[in-house]
Amino acid sequence: MKNSMRTVPLGDSGADVSCMCLGAMYLGTRTDPALSRKLLDEYVDRGGTFIDTANIYAHWIAGFHGGESETLIGEWMRERGNRSRLFLASKVGFEYSSVPRRLTASLVQAECDKSLRRLGVDTIDLYYAHVDDRATPIKDTLAAFGRLVKSGKVRYIGASNFLAWRLADCRALSAASSLPGYCCIQQRHTYLRPRRGASFDPQIAANSDLLDWCASTRCTLLAYSPLLGGAYTRADRSIPEQYRGPDTEARLKSLGAVAREVGATANQVVLAWLMQAEPEAIPVMAAGAMDQLKENLGALDLRLSREQIETLSKASAV
Repeated sequence: MKNSMRTVPLGDSGADVSCMCLGAMYLGTRTDPALSRKLLDEYVDRGGTFIDTANIYAHWIAGFHGGESETLIGEWMRERGNRSRLFLASKVGFEYSSVPRRLTASLVQAECDKSLRRLGVDTIDLYYAHVDDRATPIKDTLAAFGRLVKSGKVRYIGASNFLAWRLADCRALSAASSLPGYCCIQQRHTYLRPRRGASFDPQIAANSDLLDWCASTRCTLLAYSPLLGGAYTRADRSIPEQYRGPDTEARLKSLGAVAREVGATANQVVLAWLMQAEPEAIPVMAAGAMDQLKENLGALDLRLSREQIETLSKASAV
C-alpha cells in the first residue's frame, strides 16, 4: 500500500505542510496545460497540498512572459474547487518583463496583487522574497511584507537565495521590530555537494553555514533542484559542472549502493535522504511527465535506516 503524504512543521509559523512540495515552474509553459492539470491531480491524489510557484514562471520560455504558472494553477483550482485544501506558495524579487530585480515596498505590494489576481485567490499562504536585494533596506522590505500579512493577503513569509548571515540578520531585525519573520529558506540543495567556489548566480546553493543554521533554529529548509534536472538517472543528462568536486564519485557510488540495497531509484533515494537526514528538508520536486512524478512520489514509501543515512551523508573521497 502506498504511503500518503505526511505533514511537517513549516518553521515557527505554526502551520504544517506536505513533506514534499510540488514545484510548478513549467506548468502552463514547457508543460502543456492538459498535462499540467494531470500532474497537479496526481500530486493531490497522493495527499499533497503544498504547491510552489512564482510571479516570473516561466518568462524565459519562448512565447511566454511570466505569470503563466500562477494562471494555470488558478484555473485548475477553480475547476477542482479545492483552494481551501491547498497551501500555496509564490515569490517576488526576480526580474521579468518590465519588472526589475528588487524588493522595494512598492514592488512587493504591486507584485503580490498581480499574483493574487492570476491565482484567483484572496490570500497567498507563503510568500517568498525570491532573491536578496542589497540595495533596499531590510526593514523596508520586511515592513512591506508585514503590511501584506496584516491585510490578509499573505499568511507567512519565506526567503530564497539568501546567504545564511543575511537570513540571520533579517530574522533578528524582524524580532526587534515586531515584524513578520522569514519562517523558511528555499535554496538550491541536493545530495551532491557543490565544489568549492562554484557559482550558480543568480541562484545560491545551500552550504554548510546554512545547513548548520537551519539545524540549530526553527527555520525550515526547502530544497529546490533536488534531482539536478534528471542527472542522477538519465544517460542524456550529465552532472552539472558545479557539482564535479573531489567527493562527487564517492557520493555517487554510495548513492548507487544504497539504491540497489533498498530497491529504489537514485532519484527516490536522493529525495528520501533530503527528507530524513539532518537537517530534514522539504524537497521542491517537479516533473514534466507522469512517470517522473510517480517515481518522485515513490520516495514517500522509502524509509532509510540510520546506517544508510550515515553512509550517504559521510561519503567522501577522503
